[in-house]
Amino acid sequence: MHFHWHKMEDIINRGGGKLVIQLFNSTTDETLADTPVTVSTDGVQRTIRAGDCVVLGPGESISLPAYCYHKFWGADGKVLVGEVSAVNDDDTDNRFLDPLPRYSQIEEDEPPIYLLCTDYPDYYHG
Repeated sequence: MHFHWHKMEDIINRGGGKLVIQLFNSTTDETLADTPVTVSTDGVQRTIRAGDCVVLGPGESISLPAYCYHKFWGADGKVLVGEVSAVNDDDTDNRFLDPLPRYSQIEEDEPPIYLLCTDYPDYYHG
């Protein structure tokens, strides 16, 4: 569950199953507000209760303003999610309700199949 202080973003279900997005407004002290949340889905403004979820089918989208807490997940099967947003600095524009590290720690026991962006210096030199 997080929001962005500056970034506005559109989340798009590009295909697969249903995408579920839970929403809250932020209070002035950056906790979860119990006020109704107003967002735009496919260009149509709608208001939901705090903590309720919006479900997007393939091809549908939602616009999330700054200070709108959100978390999302696939409801059934795999979902391909896209984001179109304002410029964002992940180090300074993410407010997580429960603090999280930027990348999880991984205990390596096999060579990676795919590299994370922070892995490249360890595998490619010059």
